[in-house]
Amino acid sequence: MKKVVFSSVALALSIASMTAFANENAVNQQALTPTQTTSVANALKLADNSKVKIKAKVVKSLGNEEYQLKDSTGQITVEIDDELWKNQAVKTGQELEVIGEIDIDHKPTKQVTIDAEQINF
Repeated sequence: MKKVVFSSVALALSIASMTAFANENAVNQQALTPTQTTSVANALKLADNSKVKIKAKVVKSLGNEEYQLKDSTGQITVEIDDELWKNQAVKTGQELEVIGEIDIDHKPTKQVTIDAEQINF
């Protein structure tokens, strides 16, 4: 009887530890930071909420934390929160690496933007 109880307890502890290990290593694939840079043209074709990383130059500030950026394939509007600038001055022509998420708005017409989560100078 003691062997049955001990075996049952050991099995339960083993399953519990395996479940905890699996949960620690579980990864939400959508939340991963992209490792490869894509072009602006390709970014404009991505689905809403897709993670994206681009390298592009600042064209101009559009106000309200929005900036027009361009690379050799096209232009895109990027929303960059003030705190992401880390007190760096914004200059026209400055190249940035932007990591963020595609945001598609369909009103009144389809507009694709990037909501920046990180910028690198």
